[in-house]
Amino acid sequence: MTRVQRTEDRPVTTLDERAPAWSPRTARARFRAGLAGPTAGVAAGHTQANLIAVPADWAYDMLLFCQRNPRPCPVLDVTDAGSPATVLAEGADLRTDLPRYRVWQDGELVAEPTDARPHWRGDLVAFLLGCSFTFEWALSRAGVPIRHVEQGRNVPMYVTGRPCRPAGRLSGPMVVSMRPVPPERLGAAIRESSLLPAVHGGPVHCGDPAGLGIADLDRPDFGDPVTRQEGDIPVFWACGVTPQAAVMASRPPFAITHAPGQMLLTDARDEQYRLVGVD
Repeated sequence: MTRVQRTEDRPVTTLDERAPAWSPRTARARFRAGLAGPTAGVAAGHTQANLIAVPADWAYDMLLFCQRNPRPCPVLDVTDAGSPATVLAEGADLRTDLPRYRVWQDGELVAEPTDARPHWRGDLVAFLLGCSFTFEWALSRAGVPIRHVEQGRNVPMYVTGRPCRPAGRLSGPMVVSMRPVPPERLGAAIRESSLLPAVHGGPVHCGDPAGLGIADLDRPDFGDPVTRQEGDIPVFWACGVTPQAAVMASRPPFAITHAPGQMLLTDARDEQYRLVGVD
């Protein structure tokens, strides 16, 4: 199938090395003040969320798209039209409290601000979707190395050849994030992420990237390439950038999203979304 346009990420500021110890409220305040960069490793133990806000007359199509494609688009919250607030983060403002945003018109990227207030509209309905950064703490506790965090890079993300199930006017390919995993830790990576289905759950593919239609791991469509260690297996998880691929493919008149890898830090704890009673 035809790939959507590739959009390069602009360089970002490296976040403070103390970021894992920040509270979500502190992280949001830092981002509100202008700090930008990937949020992997920020506010340990707290749930992170992707953002996509669309006009109200597109909101049903987006909700249906998420319902039909729950692996890449697991919904954590949906706001009232025009509201910049979410129950996931007390006092947060969705227009200012993410590190960086993307503004889309007719499927084209037109701005990447750190403050979305000048672009926010009274008819926007915001969807907050689970993010795989959330389960990285569980992977780390299980001994799975997080290569992009170790290397100070954004997680690599790829547009795949797998189409999502269309919904109304929205369609597009699934996007995946990739983490290299040593073979002896593969079982732990699958087990730990599978216990968190609300933040994408287990991998959608392990091994040869050609199985997803990915030609070159060193050329991600979003984020940064990471250096793999000898023997590492590329492991792919469904990614919340998928709605951005749908925006590029379906060309709604307007949308605001997070910049890939730069999420909302919520007050929710990881364990709130972890399956219990499962071994």
